[in-house]
Amino acid sequence: MPKEKPVLSDAMRKKISGKVHKKNPINGTKFTIAISSAKGGVGKSTFATNIALALKKIGCKVGLLDADIYGPSIPKMLGIIDKPKSDGQKLEPITKYNIQCISMGFLTDQQTPMIWRGPMVTSAIKTFTQKVNWKNLDFIIIDMPPGTGDTQLTFSQDIKMDGAIIVSTPQEVALLDVKRGIKMFDKLGVKILGLVDNMSFFIGDDNKKYKIFGEGGVKKTAEEYQKEFLGEIPIHSDIGKSGDEGKPIVEANPDHEISKIYLDLANKIKSTYL
Repeated sequence: MPKEKPVLSDAMRKKISGKVHKKNPINGTKFTIAISSAKGGVGKSTFATNIALALKKIGCKVGLLDADIYGPSIPKMLGIIDKPKSDGQKLEPITKYNIQCISMGFLTDQQTPMIWRGPMVTSAIKTFTQKVNWKNLDFIIIDMPPGTGDTQLTFSQDIKMDGAIIVSTPQEVALLDVKRGIKMFDKLGVKILGLVDNMSFFIGDDNKKYKIFGEGGVKKTAEEYQKEFLGEIPIHSDIGKSGDEGKPIVEANPDHEISKIYLDLANKIKSTYL
């Protein structure tokens, strides 16, 4: 009788097929938090920048990595025009408002389009995580690009991500992509810290709330997927103005009602990890 073939464990099958990825933390950092939306135009970069500054305000040492290679926003939002220095081996992050930052926008002209294929994007991400001299950070905040592509896979499979916050507006067209993003992080084993309803409403001159993108969609999605709902951030003209001026609202006016929302969220993150 022919001998029975030994049964391989799932782990062994993955190892043989080359699908096991060793996740390495980013040197010089303790915790890596991704800010994701899976949908463009929902204020993700604004959120990432302000939550980084809020964590700094409450005493954390923070870095901000702009992983949106095709559309970097961090240089504009932080008013950075300098180029990072290098010793030939590693890049030095640029420090602004006492947070360490790196972005493809620091390395190219603002008007230069990044016409790159996926492997080049992956290479750039690995440079930012492996060849930047991050120094003694409690948190590194990752401003993720839209979608569920190469960048998300690189961070999830090759780099130790300690958590992700998903930012969305409440309209259905945005939430369709958010649901894909939730499923992606769940499948890749990345803990979702919660969902944020951004640009959820604005207060008119008549002091009434206007929910122009709909109402309750982000909270409903959080409940549907059994994730924490982290709250709402309203639309306010001061947010866009301060970002355009290179001094985000948490830095420009820490006592602003919007800044207080970010500071509350930062305290939640800090209490979770430190």
